[in-house]
Amino acid sequence: MRTQLFAFAVAIAPMALHAQDDLLQLLGNDSSESEAYTTASFKSTRVINGHSLENTPHGVLDFRIGHRFGFLSTGVQELFGLDQATIRLGFDYGLTDRLMVGFGRSSYEKTLDGFAKFKVLRQCDQGCSMPVTLAVVASASATTLAEDKVPWYFDGIQDYFTHRLAYSFQAVVGRKFSEAFTLQLTPGVVHRNLVAGPDDRNDLMNMGIAGRLKLSKRVAINAEYFYVLPDQGPRDAFHNSLALGFDIETGGHVFQLHFTNSTGMFERAYITETTGDFFAGDIHFGFNISRVFTLHDPKARAQRKMEKAGPNAD
Repeated sequence: MRTQLFAFAVAIAPMALHAQDDLLQLLGNDSSESEAYTTASFKSTRVINGHSLENTPHGVLDFRIGHRFGFLSTGVQELFGLDQATIRLGFDYGLTDRLMVGFGRSSYEKTLDGFAKFKVLRQCDQGCSMPVTLAVVASASATTLAEDKVPWYFDGIQDYFTHRLAYSFQAVVGRKFSEAFTLQLTPGVVHRNLVAGPDDRNDLMNMGIAGRLKLSKRVAINAEYFYVLPDQGPRDAFHNSLALGFDIETGGHVFQLHFTNSTGMFERAYITETTGDFFAGDIHFGFNISRVFTLHDPKARAQRKMEKAGPNAD
């Protein structure tokens, strides 16, 4: 197979730039003193598979490890799935408090994926009246499997790099109703450049719903479901993605334990290629680990500049 460069382009919403004159703004706070935005609607930037309302903060790198064992339904011969493993390694970074980007590599179909996520609206607790948070996510993926292993290739198909690409566009809208409960909806579309047959659609419309219930200061239960709308082409071999799990926060780590019927951990895989029937025992036990590192602190940097300039600086 020819060596190809993995490339993708995502469109993000334009951001207005405003002059910042007061100390709070110089320290990186883009709201007035009287405004307070809602935080910690979820423990992580991912509910389980899909994106949550949260973003990685400005200057913070989030190293993410996703791991899935095999189906519990494989039985004793496969030690109820523990003999098998699917992993994804990813890096997410906050370019600003509202814009983050990420990149990952999955063992599932040896796939590379990347995304950009921008918070258009932010729920406000004080000083403004915005009742919800709205984020838009644009992502792309490319499989690097050998030509004879690509599952949607049919006899006689020419192996072009563009055939290996898929894209996803989502809007994540939700509200933190209380300290204990958050609910969000995620309408979206997945576009696949090449599909297996003429009856398959390149574009699959879908709707996700997810929620979080806080059980204690450091533990929460999450659930999410992605429903592919009917009349989207033949889907006899696929099921909608369902996942249940727990978030456990330990300092700089967020540890997620979960059960899901989805093998892949990027949009094309878990929305359009979930083969497991959750209620027939085709369930993966897995975990996600998130470890954050502060690479750049804009508030601390602005504070040092102010101190260095002295009290008489303009």
